[in-house]
Amino acid sequence: MRKTVSILVFLMGFIIITSIFLPQSANAVPAFARQTGLACSSCHFQHYPTLNAFGRAFKAGGYTMVGGQSLIEGDMLSLPSVLNASMVLKVMYRKTNGDEKTGDNMGSLKFPDEAALLIGGRAGEHVGFLLEAGLTPGETEIDLPASAGGDSIDVPETNLFTSFKMPFVYDVAGSKVSVIPFITDAAGAPYGFELLNTGALRMSRTLEHRKDISAQQYVGTDGAAEGVAIVRYHNMGYVNVTLWTPNHGEVAVNRPAYYVRVATTPTLSGWDVGGGIQYWTGKVGRDADGGGDLETNAMAVDVQAQGKVSTMPLGVYVTYASADKSETDSPNWFNSGTEGSKNAISFVAELGILPNKATVALGYRAGDTGADDNNKDNALFLGATYQMVQNVQFQLNHSSYSGDKYDTKPSTGDQLTTLMLFTAF
Repeated sequence: MRKTVSILVFLMGFIIITSIFLPQSANAVPAFARQTGLACSSCHFQHYPTLNAFGRAFKAGGYTMVGGQSLIEGDMLSLPSVLNASMVLKVMYRKTNGDEKTGDNMGSLKFPDEAALLIGGRAGEHVGFLLEAGLTPGETEIDLPASAGGDSIDVPETNLFTSFKMPFVYDVAGSKVSVIPFITDAAGAPYGFELLNTGALRMSRTLEHRKDISAQQYVGTDGAAEGVAIVRYHNMGYVNVTLWTPNHGEVAVNRPAYYVRVATTPTLSGWDVGGGIQYWTGKVGRDADGGGDLETNAMAVDVQAQGKVSTMPLGVYVTYASADKSETDSPNWFNSGTEGSKNAISFVAELGILPNKATVALGYRAGDTGADDNNKDNALFLGATYQMVQNVQFQLNHSSYSGDKYDTKPSTGDQLTTLMLFTAF
């Protein structure tokens, strides 16, 4: 507890120092650009998928804002005149420096690494939706109960709704109140509603090496999830209470887990600042086919600051996360180890050397695997992006790993380099 309090004090101090000393300034889905008639840069900071304040407001409004398209309207009907879709594609080359001449050690081309059809936007005056349909075969990992050996197994993915959410949003006393049923194969409980760019949500991060730049992603707060988020949003912050289960598709559940997110998003000295706490708790009651009963114990604290230094955009993101160890008869979804808690703290800064065109990034993560020994797992991160156009991005990521986990060099080595083409159209 004392360590957690120290982390909270440090991160809140970071916000205050940022507001005093720094100079002042004022999910890439082109389907939304078509609906609103706005450029991608209207919603994104530096490059997609990171959101700015306007992008947060659009997302919090349930994707219902229109402007670029006419509406089909009638009694209890308000639809865009066309159904808007996007194709999202990642093509990637990965290289590790392990001694075994296999896989990524030799260099591997993943074409595609990810491919998805995204359809979304306005479904009504107070209803929006976002559907991601996977275009490549996938698998879902489930944890078997102890009576079945307690192992994790991969099962073929049969649900074409890779991820789906449908926000119902209403204005209440100067804020927006939402109820959001959702399902996702990989984004975790925060998929229901999340606005910061810290990796609090798997796909909402600055660069590709997510576990090296986000403590939440390091401890494993992503994964399969389905449930309903209940949200109150104001331009100064939001609260999200979610009932969920770590499954994807039909599953027998008699008791949900709980996820709580509290965040603030003020403007301080011209900087767009955000910070908050995430807390996962509860024991999911599932049948054996769904993986059996499962604990969900983790927490995270994160802050971000987005603004300008002179004429160059700068984003700074700091995160801390921890997942409790599993007990012998009570596995924790976020940490299967039984020796100690898994935790990390991370820092990354991204500077726009050519505003809205090219960035460079530097980051560091100090991690602890939770094992009794050889548990220190650190990463030094370097990154760069180049926007050929607003929706076509080239990205370079390089991570160097250290700590006693690497005293004996792993088969995958201690360095990872990724060159990626990331596009949405």
